[in-house]
Amino acid sequence: MRRRLITTWALNASADYQARLAARGISCSMSRRGNCHDNAVAESFFSTVKSELGDQFASNGDATMELFDYIEVFYNQRRRHSTLGQISPAAFERRAMAQAA
Repeated sequence: MRRRLITTWALNASADYQARLAARGISCSMSRRGNCHDNAVAESFFSTVKSELGDQFASNGDATMELFDYIEVFYNQRRRHSTLGQISPAAFERRAMAQAA
């Protein structure tokens, strides 16, 4: 008997999973193959990391430390993002939390 692998798409497409997301006000991104805009924000992030930080490190430990510092100290706290209206992700999150309260 072969075990059936459940793909990410199949999990995301399940009615139960979709209902749970909808109950929390979350919309699931499920584009079709070849839709290059679905991952645009993630691709932009990786491109930014490569251009601002580089993509070669002396060791895995150095990469971990430099990437953590870049993401947590600079990218999320201070770097302005065009997709967020030219504010940092931390400022965007604070604004969203204030509006929800």
